[in-house]
Amino acid sequence: MVKLRLKRCGRKQQAVYRIVAIDVRSRREGRDLQKVGFYDPIKNQTSLNVPAILYFLEKGAQPTRTVYDILRKAEFFKDKERT
Repeated sequence: MVKLRLKRCGRKQQAVYRIVAIDVRSRREGRDLQKVGFYDPIKNQTSLNVPAILYFLEKGAQPTRTVYDILRKAEFFKDKERT
C-alpha cells in the first residue's frame, strides 16, 4: 500500500518537508516512489505537483492526516469536488 507522507529535510531547528509517495513499510527517511510536493512550516509555503498527487490518489494511495490537512489548506479537494 502506498501513502502520501512527509519526509523531513533541512537543518536542525529549521525543518522543511517533502511530500512523497512512499510504501507503507518504509521508514520516514526511506526511499520514496516519487516526490509530489514541498512544505515549509516556518515560512508557511506549500508547493504541490497536482497531476502526480491525483495519479497516486486515483491508484488508491492514502494521505496521512498531516498531508491531508496540508492539501485541504491548499484547497486541493475543492477542485476535485467541483469536477
